[in-house]
Amino acid sequence: MDIGISNQDRTVVAEGLSRVLADTYTLYLKTHNFHWNVTGPMFRSLHLMFEEQYTELSTAVDLIAERIRSLDHFAPGSYADFARLTSIEEARGVPAAEEMIAQLVAGHEAVCRTARSLFEAVERCGDEATADLLTQRLQLHEKTAWMLRSLLVR
Repeated sequence: MDIGISNQDRTVVAEGLSRVLADTYTLYLKTHNFHWNVTGPMFRSLHLMFEEQYTELSTAVDLIAERIRSLDHFAPGSYADFARLTSIEEARGVPAAEEMIAQLVAGHEAVCRTARSLFEAVERCGDEATADLLTQRLQLHEKTAWMLRSLLVR
């Protein structure tokens, strides 16, 4: 394979993207779980918001996995792989709505940190396609974290 990025650099980027994928999938699963199980006075608005968010995350995992494959690496795809690679903790039980929101804020912020950690390697090897993907993901996760955080302000 000769796309202008060395095998070693493609491996480093694919490994970083695998962590982004694991974080994104874990956040998808957590968001979907909260969509199903949210209760309380904000039920309808949170139920709909969480649905919008997990739908977007579902699309994102596909884009990230396909970028990994474009770099000629296999994307992780098992719960065991994701559990090993993610920086996001699973939800324990069914938290109250406000705690769900706080956990999702933390999850979106975690994806931002994971994505940002990859930029140095991406820039060093001139991988503009991955940089573009990461930039788009950062914009979305930062905005979503802000919107969720605004629900927690009293």
